[in-house]
Amino acid sequence: MKPGMSLMKHYLQFKDLRAEEYAYLFERARLIKTRFKNYEKYTPLVDRTLAMIFEKASTRTRVSFEAGMYQMGGSVVHLTTGDSQLGRSEPIEDSARVISRMVDLVMIRTYEHSKIEAFAAHSRVPVINGLTNEFHPCQILADLYTFLEHRGTLSAAGVDLGGLKGRVVAWVGDGNNMANTWLQAAEVLGFTVHVSTPSGYGVDPAVAGVRDRSCYRVFDDPREACEGADLVTTDVWTSMGYEAENEARKKAFAQWCVDADMMARARPDALFMHCLPAHRGEEVTADVIDGPQSVVWDEAENRMHVQKALMEYLLLGRIG
Repeated sequence: MKPGMSLMKHYLQFKDLRAEEYAYLFERARLIKTRFKNYEKYTPLVDRTLAMIFEKASTRTRVSFEAGMYQMGGSVVHLTTGDSQLGRSEPIEDSARVISRMVDLVMIRTYEHSKIEAFAAHSRVPVINGLTNEFHPCQILADLYTFLEHRGTLSAAGVDLGGLKGRVVAWVGDGNNMANTWLQAAEVLGFTVHVSTPSGYGVDPAVAGVRDRSCYRVFDDPREACEGADLVTTDVWTSMGYEAENEARKKAFAQWCVDADMMARARPDALFMHCLPAHRGEEVTADVIDGPQSVVWDEAENRMHVQKALMEYLLLGRIG
């Protein structure tokens, strides 16, 4: 831990923070986004450096973290597996010990979650999960912020997380890192997830790390999962690292394409989200992702704003 820092926190899973911390982060994100939209300079992270380590390629993760850190006054070091020794010819623990002596914050996007846990265990600075096979907390952070923003429970008067109580999120598709993280978010913030996946691709609650089974319900029929939902969301059928299964997955997931019928079964004011990249005609039809209920572009932009709030919080603690 560097001099002047309060008790260090990592952000490796959604459940690493409490509901009150999320309320604070959403409020900070709102203020930071407002400043950004008004072209107001805000640079609390001057002289701070973020190391970004990518074992999985990225568009949104890299741009959102890199642009966000520069906008906050900091600097960025970008590393890929070709640039670093991470887990290749040097133990992860040694890489963590070295890198964390030279920077203030580390974001890692990798495969097995055990890798990021090993790095964090030997890091002197906060570590953020930019994505692992098991979890994607920064994306769900952005998704929830976007939902609150569109549902009027995020305003200058403050953040009302009560706006999430009793809400229903329909997850249609693969029981992947996104689904796992949605379940954790439901447990922490008190809403319900309706999960519908093809047989053999379901969510494992032990992997997801949820103790309260009442935070989600499983549906064989994706249309039933969407009944009365406030938000319908999905992801690609074949996540990075599972490309060898692509053809088998296309056959298995054929009935799990979010279409107009599924959206019609949700609430009339339901939103549609997708973490992107999207394959129109596979996991979602073009008329849904490009339609009036879709908020995917706000969702993508909000990755940057919530991550700026997260980096500020991990480095500086609560402001004011």
